[in-house]
Amino acid sequence: MPRPPRAAGEPPSLQSRRDIDGSIAEFLDVLWLEDGLSKNTLGAYRNDLAGFDVWLKEREGRRISEARTGDIEAWFAAVHGDTRPTTANRRLSALRRYFQWALRERRIGHDPCLSVRSARQPLRMPKTLSEAQVDALLRAPRVETELGLRDKAMLETLYATGLRVSELVNLAALDVSLNEGVVRVVGGKGGKDRLVPLGAEAAHWIDRYVKQARPLLLAGRLSDALFVTVRGEGMHRQTFWLMVGRYAKEADIHAPISPHVLRHAFATHLVNHGADLRVVQMLLGHADISTTQIYTHVARERLKTLHARHHPRG
Repeated sequence: MPRPPRAAGEPPSLQSRRDIDGSIAEFLDVLWLEDGLSKNTLGAYRNDLAGFDVWLKEREGRRISEARTGDIEAWFAAVHGDTRPTTANRRLSALRRYFQWALRERRIGHDPCLSVRSARQPLRMPKTLSEAQVDALLRAPRVETELGLRDKAMLETLYATGLRVSELVNLAALDVSLNEGVVRVVGGKGGKDRLVPLGAEAAHWIDRYVKQARPLLLAGRLSDALFVTVRGEGMHRQTFWLMVGRYAKEADIHAPISPHVLRHAFATHLVNHGADLRVVQMLLGHADISTTQIYTHVARERLKTLHARHHPRG
């Protein structure tokens, strides 16, 4: 018998209750209600927990709610030998949150994750662009056309605000206040809202786009989206990704580039010019300052490179 359609406001975990341990679905519902996590984040939690649940059932005949420390260690040894540390640690984080919830709800008497250690991760420097490369990229769109003017406004906004690509393409027209010079990010990562300064240059190009290009692209249609396609709809992330790559080639930038590289450039250039790390954390929407601290390493490496290049004994 087919299942009824998902009701409005129903947590995504309910779509698949039958094929995973019931406690996982309950845990996901709690995350949805208490933390307001996005569908994508909940889906990642579900996949990670279900993967362990299925493995444990096939190997030991037990479910995730009956797991022991040795089971978790054996799973990581068997399944994650060639997995990147970041992926392994993300899955361990999902298990930790699940077992903390289960212990709080008295579903288990002991947290089996307590003694499981995270995988060691090498410090990875985020890919970024120099200020000259960013300038070249921002000059690439042909602003005499409607699409070029839209693309120029999007690139300027991304570099001025450091938004995630999903936050950029999901901006509603009402989320931008040109008078106050701010962008309101609604439902960012972790479901958190924040205000980000826009800057005069980005505000100028958004104003031009809204007055000169957006009405022509809409052609009488209605849309809440700030940045719209020729069909009068909001843009998909993949479309913007391809657009950035095309303009990078036109700007003679040969390194692989993605919208996230502009977010890294935003943060790196702020730190290079003396911005306080806590301010950068707030602008980026990072929950933890340790995530933002990578940009101090990027700035330090940049200084080392400049010293080696220009100092007579470098």
